[in-house]
Amino acid sequence: MPKLPELTRVADISMLQDVHLEAWLYHFLAENNLDYLLIPSIVSSPEQLRFIVALRDDQLYFPGSDALFLSIYSENRKAFLRQEYTKAWRFIISMVRSYGRPRSERRRVLSICRYRFQGYCRESVILPSRLIKRLVAVVLTQMGDYDPFRQRKIAANARVHSIMQQSDFLRVLRQAPPATPGGKDIPGLRWELDVAEMSRLAIFSTMSVLWEEGFDPLSLKHEVTHFGPRCDVLREVFGAENAERKKILFIPDVAGGFMLDIALVNSFLRQGHQVLLVLKDAFYFNSPIFWDIEVDPLVKNGLEGAHFLSTDSVTKNELLQLLREHRLVVLSDGTSEQMNFYRTSVSFARAWKECDVVVAKGRRNKQVLLDSSHEFTRDCVCFWRDDSGEFFMELKRGASWVRKFTEKDLTAKAREIIHDMRSERSKGNTIMFYSAVIGSIPGQTKTAIELVNTFVQHLRERLDSTFIINPAEHFEEGMDGDDLMFMWEQVQRSGFLDVWRFQTVEDIETSFRLLRRKVPSVWSGKDSTFSTGCTKEMHIALDVQRHHPELQIIGPASEKFFRRRDYGIGKYYDATLKA
Repeated sequence: MPKLPELTRVADISMLQDVHLEAWLYHFLAENNLDYLLIPSIVSSPEQLRFIVALRDDQLYFPGSDALFLSIYSENRKAFLRQEYTKAWRFIISMVRSYGRPRSERRRVLSICRYRFQGYCRESVILPSRLIKRLVAVVLTQMGDYDPFRQRKIAANARVHSIMQQSDFLRVLRQAPPATPGGKDIPGLRWELDVAEMSRLAIFSTMSVLWEEGFDPLSLKHEVTHFGPRCDVLREVFGAENAERKKILFIPDVAGGFMLDIALVNSFLRQGHQVLLVLKDAFYFNSPIFWDIEVDPLVKNGLEGAHFLSTDSVTKNELLQLLREHRLVVLSDGTSEQMNFYRTSVSFARAWKECDVVVAKGRRNKQVLLDSSHEFTRDCVCFWRDDSGEFFMELKRGASWVRKFTEKDLTAKAREIIHDMRSERSKGNTIMFYSAVIGSIPGQTKTAIELVNTFVQHLRERLDSTFIINPAEHFEEGMDGDDLMFMWEQVQRSGFLDVWRFQTVEDIETSFRLLRRKVPSVWSGKDSTFSTGCTKEMHIALDVQRHHPELQIIGPASEKFFRRRDYGIGKYYDATLKA
């Protein structure tokens, strides 16, 4: 085998730094079913991944801690990987034994799992979380029960719910914090009470003793006194009483503690924040899942009034509309394994992108977020306990070079353009919008922008009293396809358009002629029908024309557009044709 380069940090890996490393990385992704090009239907596209992880060009994302990656990558560090595999196997044994089936049946299922487990151990390239997922799938299908921990989770939730009603618990939770320094006004005092409440709920929600054994009021007081200062991270994240309210993506951990998570979510809501609560899509041991509301009345009551987002592929417009109408939205991450951004749903990725801060509970989430050298696009707050029971809360700031375009930002840009359109209309000018191929041809985005700019300039020289909107002139670094489509739709539906022109083959040929270049083969025969962004815009154009019949639509016939699918998440295009 060729010698692989030495690595110390996952974030430093480039797919282009060494051919042997690149080959190994592709092998790793393929063996873990994480290669988008091999299975695009279930693996996140690079654009979708960048909604969550702040990735530079050719940078690889690894779904786990740096220590885990190095244990898979380096032959000298396999001890850590073997330890993780052993933990995974113990999980499976515990799970099979929990069924209470005849011994012969349990032995048969374990034997099937053992053959697969031994194969994965020989490979030593499978992520422990992926290994568990595959073996769990075997157990669930063989046993015919798709949530064997259902009753265990219901019982844990009931136990904690009962404790939360007891006067001793409420006394500790609600006790006013020690007197604050003089000079605090009412908003300042209110903020201190909010911080105290959030801190205590976070600390209590990680105390597994509450749903496994019971509780002692004295131990609760000790926890608050000892670990309370570690929650000062909340002050840094949420600012103060008069700070702007935030959209919070909240990722819980296990049943039992989930009842306190709901209380923490309600605290966020009471303070004026919005919450996107993320649950597992299907069985993952003690983790709460999206469908628990159907079987656990306490979960149903706790989340009463929330909107449950059941689609895995919500659009940006749909999600923003939901956030205008609901302050609490519950959604699935699309997985039944440890948080793995390669396998999370489109809805989860868009929820992450629209939020201001991610709050994640538990060691497993902490390993993915804090123990990775990767940067993420949003601030991440993690709280968890280690093996000794110590409570921790830490903040990992989002990448400083990633710019977030909020709904407010995009709407402001749209209104600027609409203001210009209104001004030009008042002068008697015709308003034209030009839709063109931008990113639909891989590797040709720079050329596409050059062609659009050249042709629009050509039109401006030929057409008198015509104000032409060229989308390429309004692009800002950091904007993705979702941002652009959201912004332009507001402009397009403003009612000020007189002419909507879609790029034709002749437009492209004219642009190359003006640039004194021949048309490359990759551009031959191309027009706006090769862009799914333009296809979406054609749907909008026809809808606008129904309300404003005077709108003239120029370009390829509309029916030629409708062979395309919706544009891909984060892309400027999606060149996939319908079958």
